[in-house]
Amino acid sequence: MKRRTFVKSSLAASAAIPASLSSLEGKTTENIKGEPKFTLKFAPHTGMFKEHAGDDPLDEIQFMADQGFTAFEDNYLKRREPAMQEKIGAKLAQLNMDMGVFVGGRVEGKKPSLVMNDESIREEFLKGIKASVDAAKRANATWMTVLPGYLDLRQEVDYQTVNVIEALKRASAILEPHNLVMVLEPLNFFNHPGLFLTKISQAYMVCKAVNSPACKILFDIYHQQIQEGNLIPNMEASWEEIGYFQIGDNPGRKEPTTGEINYKNVFKYIHEKGFEGIYGMEHRNFSKGKEGELAVIKAYREVDYKA
Repeated sequence: MKRRTFVKSSLAASAAIPASLSSLEGKTTENIKGEPKFTLKFAPHTGMFKEHAGDDPLDEIQFMADQGFTAFEDNYLKRREPAMQEKIGAKLAQLNMDMGVFVGGRVEGKKPSLVMNDESIREEFLKGIKASVDAAKRANATWMTVLPGYLDLRQEVDYQTVNVIEALKRASAILEPHNLVMVLEPLNFFNHPGLFLTKISQAYMVCKAVNSPACKILFDIYHQQIQEGNLIPNMEASWEEIGYFQIGDNPGRKEPTTGEINYKNVFKYIHEKGFEGIYGMEHRNFSKGKEGELAVIKAYREVDYKA
């Protein structure tokens, strides 16, 4: 997996950000251009800066780059037309940005899925994985989110785990030749009741059993703060299987500094462990409008790693 090293923001540059942000307030078209790159690969998503950049994904990506972001994620990439997938990939390459996750494979509907020993369900899932390969190639993507689906309340959990592992082994065989990675995302019980995959220890066990570089953990810090807490020790215990992080403060699933999570310390730990991957900004803005978008940028300047 290719890794690029980005220039660290200096303290002087960080101190200058509030003035740059205030200069944008009240304007409709002007972007903040030429801002220093973030140290960490924070990845905004479409819609996060639409008040400044509009609804065109390519304009949004350009705006993100102008603010110093070096990655981008798009859950809905696979739903876009192939031509737009290619345009996104070309735009990211032009701006030297990385493509983050998109939703790569799941069985739709609130019903037990990969937990079942059902070949028709597996085939539906694997069909989605194969389609994801094509989308990933067009957009120069590496990571795709995979959700195993809902529990079967009439079946022992251990049997369900075996069925999930079998499906993921077959998906890994499809992805490995293309150097693509599915990341398993445990979701919290409060927002998503009834799902099979909820805990990092559980995802770690599944990844160990699948035993493939194409199957890793998506550690969503927001979800795990609700589900388990104990964030840094759980990262330490599962470190070798973590492929991707996502961000959101709790309560509210908004940007860092708006809730209870000490993101400065969390990011310091992750960075000093040697992680060079992407931190997906999978959250809503705390405040609406342009002011809310500027607050998001300011918050990430505040929590970005500084040596």
